[in-house]
Amino acid sequence: MKKLFDGALQQRKSLQREIIAGITAFFAISYIIIVNPMILADAGIPAELSVFATIFSSVIGCLLMAFWSDAPIVLTPGMGINAFFTYTICVNMGLHWHEAIAISLVSGLIFVFVACTKWCTRLSQAVPGSLKSAITAGIGLYLVEIGLEKAQLIQRGANSMVELGSLTNPVALLAIFGLILSLLFYFRKVMGGFFIAILVTSVVGYFAGIRDAAPMDLNFANLAFYPQLLLKADFSNMMSIPFLLSVFSMSMIMIFETMGLLEGILPDQRKFKKTFEGSAFTTMFSGLLGTSPTVAAAESAAGIASGGRTGLMALTAAVLFALSLFFIPLLSFVPQAAIAPVIIITGAMMMQQLQYVEFNDFSEWFPAFLVVVLIPWSGSISTGLAFGFTAYPLLKLMNGRRQEVHVLGYGLGFLFLLNLVFQAGF
Repeated sequence: MKKLFDGALQQRKSLQREIIAGITAFFAISYIIIVNPMILADAGIPAELSVFATIFSSVIGCLLMAFWSDAPIVLTPGMGINAFFTYTICVNMGLHWHEAIAISLVSGLIFVFVACTKWCTRLSQAVPGSLKSAITAGIGLYLVEIGLEKAQLIQRGANSMVELGSLTNPVALLAIFGLILSLLFYFRKVMGGFFIAILVTSVVGYFAGIRDAAPMDLNFANLAFYPQLLLKADFSNMMSIPFLLSVFSMSMIMIFETMGLLEGILPDQRKFKKTFEGSAFTTMFSGLLGTSPTVAAAESAAGIASGGRTGLMALTAAVLFALSLFFIPLLSFVPQAAIAPVIIITGAMMMQQLQYVEFNDFSEWFPAFLVVVLIPWSGSISTGLAFGFTAYPLLKLMNGRRQEVHVLGYGLGFLFLLNLVFQAGF
């Protein structure tokens, strides 16, 4: 018991810090409970059922992080990968969601194989540090974009891709208030500062009449129909080009996004292997449960910034995800404007990984640059990875420095190039 969670249970301050970190991380990612089912609904999965799959897979993932990895990482169905699941596989390629679930399961098997074998180390060594940092920074910039949109501080422009939202908009003003408060608590090193800022901003928003419209009503009677999502994978077309292409893309997204994220935010890198393994196995469970793949949530950084260092943070998040089954209606009282500041700050923290990119070496910086800008601008993590991994060996060859690229790096570059070529046909 003394060794559990690095002894945090025996130290009052550490216990409080880990629990507050877990609460903070949960509230930072709690929007996934509502958002993920709504995204998967566009793939044809009933939202009133996939909300259960979202919660159950998050609980299982966080418990694995707590007791297998002892890591301050929250696992949930990931933003980005759920968009790939829905809009790339189902909408653009025209595959049924049952086939998309099958793709998730096969990709999960590949992920598990990589995580539990020497391929984990081999791939980690094959991917240059600049691209690892770029993946974390690119996802961070993607989060910043998501946060600014939730805060209604940016919007689609009439004469440009993006323009500033109205600063007279009450939602934007509330988000600015929350951002200032969150930054103040962060700089003052207030324990649970992000969580306190979310609560205070939510209370201010409530009295100001700012409340998001609930996208769905959860009826517990629907739990009886939830088995309709269990074990519904369709492997009938698994040898088709769209199926195989989707498996490759999804596998690469899960492996390298998780690898880059964990190497970027995990406080104790000695826990990387078990955390990587736990994340891999959870992707399997998510497919069996009937939702898009579960990945390490970037919002875990909010909990880590609040002091989370052990699996106790993940355990706290697991308990809160389980309790959310009974309190989903209360989540509607936490407006997006209250969550957006934490997402923005978390994204900015992740972008600090750019400091490890060699800006003076253009053959290192340009591929990293492609990853960073194309992830948010294309709205696709796989697109950013494909361009970055293809450009890296190409630029090294052009620069007469081919020996600097790991032999697997050339293989990955070629596979990502094929991925872009095949995607262009769909």
